[in-house]
Amino acid sequence: MDHRYFSKKVVEWYEENKRILPWRNTKDPYQVWLSEIILQQTRVSQGLPYYMRFVKEFPTVHDLASAPVQKVLRLWQGLGYYSRARNLHKAANELSKKFNGKFPSTFVALKQLPGIGDYTAAAIASFSFGEAVAVVDGNVFRVLARIFGVDTPINTPAGKKYFAELANSLISKDDPATFNQAIMEFGALHCTPKNPSCSTCVFRSACVAYKNESQQLLPVKLAAKKSRKRYFNYYVIKTKQSLLMHSRNGKDIWTGLYDFYLVENTKPAKPEKAFEANTFLKSLKPKIASTEPSKTYKHILSHQTIFARFTLITLKDKPRSLPANMRFYSINKVAELPKPVLISRFLQDFRLL
Repeated sequence: MDHRYFSKKVVEWYEENKRILPWRNTKDPYQVWLSEIILQQTRVSQGLPYYMRFVKEFPTVHDLASAPVQKVLRLWQGLGYYSRARNLHKAANELSKKFNGKFPSTFVALKQLPGIGDYTAAAIASFSFGEAVAVVDGNVFRVLARIFGVDTPINTPAGKKYFAELANSLISKDDPATFNQAIMEFGALHCTPKNPSCSTCVFRSACVAYKNESQQLLPVKLAAKKSRKRYFNYYVIKTKQSLLMHSRNGKDIWTGLYDFYLVENTKPAKPEKAFEANTFLKSLKPKIASTEPSKTYKHILSHQTIFARFTLITLKDKPRSLPANMRFYSINKVAELPKPVLISRFLQDFRLL
């Protein structure tokens, strides 16, 4: 297929079918950046309200940089992949301090900022500064793999390089922003993963996948690592109107988010058994007024599945000593803290919030 033909047809389709989205009405690199980070691993319908809240709460990159990271994580709550929010805050600080709030204008320079990889850098560079560099996301992989019949796995170095080169050979040098928006929108709305609209497709006569009836086989993606299972016993220590919590740290999941006292086991363990084996929990026995167990919660993450049980332990008064980094927070304060969705589900189910 002639490359100019592809570019022309996908842009024509876009002009007739595009969705009206707020970040498409601006070249402001800050707003483009926000939208692209939020929409990574996230559907537009889910990400749109978050985008609107972030723009309202942090109108400029300086506003985002000066906000406590805890506030940023709280606003992000529910989107998952929280490293995106932490890197968003880091990059905002760097932009505010080193660049006086101004974004670098090139693909190469943008990639030096925290959390900005090839895709996001290409989006900002093309949408805001007119640089002819192609975006390659899941939608673009799918469109190119099907139309051009590419079976190189997309999640390999060779595959990423091949698709990036193909996309860059197709991009319009005159209007790269519209081309990038067009090919992504075509994948999102027309050349969809499960039910592509082949009967009305502008590329039907040239599409390799359509000719070979291989739409569901492309793009090729190597199998991911098997998801591991984790077993959590949470002990929710309550006194009057306060709960014992801490901010998670280290390199595990949910860094910077707040949860309860946790005992993790390598296999399912009854809360009572885990309680008896724990020195801190056993020390609470004389102070316990009541206990209430929860059901088992199943929480699926990208590479692991968590099976969690909560035991609400109401104490007569506060213990004299607490585990490191843990403290009691009032119920009102707990509502403001950034928390994993799993923790929020429990709090709502037990009507603690």
